[in-house]
Amino acid sequence: MSTNVAVNVRGTVAQGFERVAEAFAANFAEHGEVGAACAAYLDGEPVVDLWGGLADVASAQPWERDTIVIAFSCTKGATAVCANKLIEEGRLDPDAPIAEYWPEFAANDKGHITVRWGLSHQAGLAEVRGDLTLDDVVAWDPVVAAIAAQPTVWEPGSAHGYHTRAYGWINGELIRRITGLTPGQYFAHEIAKPLGLEFYIGVSEDLDRRVATMYPAVHDAETQALIDSVLGDQSSLMGRVMSGPSGLFAYNDMWNTRQMRSAEMPSSNGHGDARSLARMYAACVQEVDGVRLLSDQTVRRATEVQCEGPDCVIGQPLSIGLGFMLSSTFPGPVGPRTFGHSGAGGSVAFADPERGLTFAYVMNQMKLAMNLDPRSEGLVTATYEAMS
Repeated sequence: MSTNVAVNVRGTVAQGFERVAEAFAANFAEHGEVGAACAAYLDGEPVVDLWGGLADVASAQPWERDTIVIAFSCTKGATAVCANKLIEEGRLDPDAPIAEYWPEFAANDKGHITVRWGLSHQAGLAEVRGDLTLDDVVAWDPVVAAIAAQPTVWEPGSAHGYHTRAYGWINGELIRRITGLTPGQYFAHEIAKPLGLEFYIGVSEDLDRRVATMYPAVHDAETQALIDSVLGDQSSLMGRVMSGPSGLFAYNDMWNTRQMRSAEMPSSNGHGDARSLARMYAACVQEVDGVRLLSDQTVRRATEVQCEGPDCVIGQPLSIGLGFMLSSTFPGPVGPRTFGHSGAGGSVAFADPERGLTFAYVMNQMKLAMNLDPRSEGLVTATYEAMS
């Protein structure tokens, strides 16, 4: 099963999956890859586990088997697994008002907003209002208090709009109210520990030596100016959501700071490896080494379309289930029941229950583009071709 497919690429692929290793190596040669990892499970067994490149360019630190990296909104998928596990256990009702678990949330006429709308980006709270600081974000309570106190931006349930960061605070606070654990603690205890995952929502300082440096996307001056004008436009809902709360966020070196690594942001700052994300999704659709995270019934419920079509924040069409993005949002020839989540800059992780396949790709060189990232698209396509 072991193979050395190319200089700078290490890991293993099962027989028949060699083309995935070739596509992984091609990303370094053709698409400016710096450091990355790719993994896939088929019918509960690992078939791809690759890594390569540099975790840090300045020090020429190689990407090792135990390197972890920020996966941005792939973290939303991990949070959705937690929420759907609580639904399966009868501890969280998707049709109950959020305020049933979090009474303060009812302020400003929000008492009717359901858990279902919170998970499917229909709550009308994509923009987090209030004068907040990064210290408030790290502290957790100030930012969830701000969300609880504010009015909605649109009539809940009438439209879907990507809750870029609010998704994590809304659903993370539900997890905390129900379990008494922070979302990072709950994920660590209930999801990561049983499966031996290396994925963390909030990274402790002792893991810093293993965290790859995240490199912001590089564009020509004209493209960069356009991106800055869109994301930095505080007069537009998209600009306020993508940079919010309080214009604190950008896709730059801030994510490499100890402060941002340590924060529990269940929407955005999960750090881990591709192996763990693929293994997590594998345990959602079948048993993995004796562990099953979600039942078939729970997966069917979680992957029912809650809303689809143009998103009122980012403008692109999305298909959304109970916390997960659905098939039309993923690259390559995925099946119709595929679910998971992608992350800013190129990372992606999903499960295709009909094929028994789960896949994950993480990297440290961000690319921001309106169309599909050729790196993940090539890897996903090669994975499906290997099964044909």
